[in-house]
Amino acid sequence: MPYRVLVVDDDPTVSDVVRRYLEQDGHQVRLAADGAGALAAAESAPPDLVVLDLMMPGIDGLEVCRRLRRQWPDLPVVMLTALGEEADRVLGLEVGADDYVTKPFSPRELVLRIRSVLRRSAPAAPGLEPVVLHDAGLSADTGRRIAHLDGMPLALTVREFDLLVFLLRHPAQAWSRTDLLEKVWGWRFGDQSTVTVHVRRLREKIEQDPAQPRRILTVWGVGYSYEPAA
Repeated sequence: MPYRVLVVDDDPTVSDVVRRYLEQDGHQVRLAADGAGALAAAESAPPDLVVLDLMMPGIDGLEVCRRLRRQWPDLPVVMLTALGEEADRVLGLEVGADDYVTKPFSPRELVLRIRSVLRRSAPAAPGLEPVVLHDAGLSADTGRRIAHLDGMPLALTVREFDLLVFLLRHPAQAWSRTDLLEKVWGWRFGDQSTVTVHVRRLREKIEQDPAQPRRILTVWGVGYSYEPAA
């Protein structure tokens, strides 16, 4: 199905290339050249996904992502960045980006990443029986893609929800960051700090004390495991 995608980049050449590839993939595309334009475009017609450049004059991509997340917590965001340092990529993930692609990038790779995020963000098809996973006040409805903690809805990004569901489905098992990249993100290679950041963000939302987690545990020398309530 066609999705509404907002592409935000101050480089018109990049924007035009991304627009053409997304339109060829069947999507409806709007362009914004700066952060202020992006926020105005999203407000006037909320998109299904945002492709967002990190470095822009005025309101940069990080601040745009923060503001989008405050208003639409589950809006998928794919960050574009020309910065190669891991710290810069991590910062984009910290403010809520679901995925990132580093410039220069392959437009086809970007389209595939966008397909993946959109596919995971979509509710289950009508007629499918939803599966609701539970553990000590925490629940995740895989059909409607919503999660609750003690009856209160959780504002999870696409990848945070996917990570939570995977861990709830595989309790008391240790998973390396490489394992989680492949099984949750569908990547056979990539920056493992992506997993670290998403685990930290998820802990902040489901743990009573994120500094002393009792649900998502660190398994030293391996990775992470989900410990169900006794």
